[in-house]
Amino acid sequence: MATRQITIQVPEKVLLAEKVDEEEFAREILVLAAVKLYEIGRLSSGRAAELAGMSRVEFLLSLGKYKVFPFEAELRELEAAHA
Repeated sequence: MATRQITIQVPEKVLLAEKVDEEEFAREILVLAAVKLYEIGRLSSGRAAELAGMSRVEFLLSLGKYKVFPFEAELRELEAAHA
């Protein structure tokens, strides 16, 4: 799988406040981005899981931690079909 590197600037104070190192913070940012992009329908659960660096099942199971319904896209499709 081809990947591209994206660099973001994070103030050191943010890392200190979070009490995490750069690697751990970067991992969390990827997971949060994947969850949000999935939640708003920009990524499928499979692509979001790929971005988060985990399996699709693991990603779907982790959504509860972020208070995101794991089948939101499927629910929207069903609601649209019955409208």
